[in-house]
Amino acid sequence: MRAADTSDLWWRTAVVYCLDVETFQDSDGDGVGDFEGLASRIDYLADLGITCLWLMPFQPTPDRDDGYDITDFYGVDPRLGDLGHVVELLRIAHGRGLRVIIDLVLNHTSDKHPWFVAARRSRTSPFRDYYVWRDRPTRGSKNLVFPGEEDSVWEKDERTGQYYHHSFYRHQPDLNLANPAVRAEIARIVGFWLELGVDGFRIDAVPFLIQQPGGPQTADPHDFLRELNRFITRRRGDAMLLGEVNLPHEQQLEYFGNKGAELDLQFDFTTMQACFLAFVRHDSGPVAEVLRARPKIDASQGWTMFLRNHDELTLDQLSEQERQEVFEDLAPDEQQRVYGRGIVRRLAPMLRGDPRRLRMAYSLMFSLPGTPALFYGEEIGMGEVPGFASRMAVRTPMQWLPDRTGGFSTAPVSRQRRELAKSGYGPEHVNVHEQQRDPDSLLSFIRTLTTRYREAPEIAWGSVAVLDAQDPAVLAHTLSAEGVVFLALHNFGDEPRRVELSARDVGGNVLHELLSSRPALTAERGRFELDLDAYGFRWLRVGEAE
Repeated sequence: MRAADTSDLWWRTAVVYCLDVETFQDSDGDGVGDFEGLASRIDYLADLGITCLWLMPFQPTPDRDDGYDITDFYGVDPRLGDLGHVVELLRIAHGRGLRVIIDLVLNHTSDKHPWFVAARRSRTSPFRDYYVWRDRPTRGSKNLVFPGEEDSVWEKDERTGQYYHHSFYRHQPDLNLANPAVRAEIARIVGFWLELGVDGFRIDAVPFLIQQPGGPQTADPHDFLRELNRFITRRRGDAMLLGEVNLPHEQQLEYFGNKGAELDLQFDFTTMQACFLAFVRHDSGPVAEVLRARPKIDASQGWTMFLRNHDELTLDQLSEQERQEVFEDLAPDEQQRVYGRGIVRRLAPMLRGDPRRLRMAYSLMFSLPGTPALFYGEEIGMGEVPGFASRMAVRTPMQWLPDRTGGFSTAPVSRQRRELAKSGYGPEHVNVHEQQRDPDSLLSFIRTLTTRYREAPEIAWGSVAVLDAQDPAVLAHTLSAEGVVFLALHNFGDEPRRVELSARDVGGNVLHELLSSRPALTAERGRFELDLDAYGFRWLRVGEAE
């Protein structure tokens, strides 16, 4: 169980930045990003205000699922570098004050992994029970993660005549986590990367680890997470576990466990999906409702706030009608949708490139109670590859310069493995170089948000309260911690608004601006009047009149 000392809980106030080494910076001109390229950009991340770097899978892989089909959990894909490059990156990042976490893919391996290659040679192979096998497919395992790409979660192995289970793609056989030998292997993998210096792990698709449809079940499915947490705590007390648990809030509580016994952070999918419904309705109601109902958790644990990630923008917690509302507004083209539940677009194109809406969206994300997480390129408003109807649409090379390759690589465009965004979101329009020199750019704004967020720890630690702004377009919420009160206002509407709040509800008589140079505002007759532009927002700290 985690210690109560908040000095060890660095993840509660972190600013997380997710990237794929392969698409961030190419150092040797082969058209593929690498660890040396990433190391050369650590100063950029530190100056942006990032405190935790999250690396997507970089291990050896056939690369049929963007690296999530791993063939060696202890290695590095040779296109990206080697273990020496990883250690050097960790040294540089730590020297600039950045923690580094890596993806921990525990659900499955590639079908090219030596374990599975050995397992399918014979039913008596010592690696056979590393995976889930049946003589015939069992019932009740028809929920497909990738409908249209897979038609079953069972695949027959012709050599041995049995079926193996795969929750995801058929080339990703599920590991049997009920097998103590598999758990021992996972402990060795985790211990290896901790010894090299990583600061924690992002665990992919956690509910599939717990439920293991079609696989053998343990008496207590959550025992695996508790065991993993205990092992990591023994090896390194300040390492953390960030879990991808796309479930309603109440169900997510099980995955936190009892006072830090399982996951330390969980992505807040429920609030994220409510945000997008609120964006298209120009109504703060969905977000207010979710925040009021969000359950309290132990102080050692937290929610990770995000708007986009490296996968599709999943909307599966919305009703069918709500999901269609979001689809019609943000993904009107069927090619922009996947699996009937998600959108494969980046935020800037979804919000039609409107700088007011983009700034309001990111202001909202950073002001909500939790740990903010950015996907690479979000800070400059990158776009996706139009018409590329898969999750790869958003995994384009980072755009550093206004040239044909975006400054990502010196290799010719013909040798680029990933296609760049085009039209108004191509590197000639959206790039780091120009935005670094523009104080009014989105990049400058995100840098301001990271700074103010880190200066206001009550955002991460505080108790949230949603105030009655008496206007459905406006969300007003406070975060209170140790006598300090933070107030945020966000206008989801396309017209200016004036909001009245009582000093009693706010918790003080004076409001100090955190995102502008406006003078402090003093309550008159016990009330505040606050003006918001269309898609406007304000961050304020509450004080008392002297």
